[in-house]
Amino acid sequence: MSHTAHIPSHRKPRRSASKVVLRSGVAGGVLSTIAVAGAAGPANAEPVTTQTIEMPTLTSGLVGDFTRSAEATQRVANSLDLRAQQDAAASSAAQTAKKAKAKAEADREAEAKKKAAEARAKAAAAAERASRTAERTTLSASSSSNSGSGSSSGSTASASNVSSQATGSAAAVLAFAQSQIGDAYIMGSTGPNAWDCSALVQAAYRQIGVDLPRVSQDQSTAGTQVSLSNLQPGDILYWGGAGSAYHTAIYAGGGEFIGAQNPSSGVVKKSMDWDPPSGAVRVL
Repeated sequence: MSHTAHIPSHRKPRRSASKVVLRSGVAGGVLSTIAVAGAAGPANAEPVTTQTIEMPTLTSGLVGDFTRSAEATQRVANSLDLRAQQDAAASSAAQTAKKAKAKAEADREAEAKKKAAEARAKAAAAAERASRTAERTTLSASSSSNSGSGSSSGSTASASNVSSQATGSAAAVLAFAQSQIGDAYIMGSTGPNAWDCSALVQAAYRQIGVDLPRVSQDQSTAGTQVSLSNLQPGDILYWGGAGSAYHTAIYAGGGEFIGAQNPSSGVVKKSMDWDPPSGAVRVL
């Protein structure tokens, strides 16, 4: 036996294996532990060394921060959505107001045009009345200067006209004119419930297929000139000069005529003595 056999070996025992264990936990402040253990041979073993490392813990405070952040984000989104809705509503209201303003302006313009047209019509009617008054004054003065023979011939004409009766086409013309008595006089109107003088004459003759000119000046030369002492029912009477007449009517017989006189009288049947005409033309 060797003399060193009883002496324990001084060599450090060899490690045969090593193992690393990692344990971790997150919740309620659980600590994570990393253990490293080394196992020696079957005869001898060294003590196990344990090292503990503290890991971060997800606490309720962090959860609250996440929750508050999410809520803040949602509030911002809600605020942006509300702002968008408000902007859309404001834009729609602005467009509606713009359309309403445009319509109001159009209505005002149309009303102004209507009033202007009415004013022009009234002015034209007033001018026509003034012209007729002046013409009648001239005619009256001229009649007063004539000799009594003129009056005698007028009386004879009236007497003969009283016994005359309209027939044929003249009767149709007068029947239409008679049916319009009481209608209004409006300058430029052509019926059916309002007329000016030449429009009534034109419409009456249209009943028998005769197409007369529209205005008094042209109607006063539309047929054959006849004397006021030789009138027949249906003849066209005119006031003013032939070709420059300012008023026309239809002779009804018996010294009377039917015509659209003026805004105050409308369509009437009157004696020629009430408003003596200047001349007459015969179309039939």
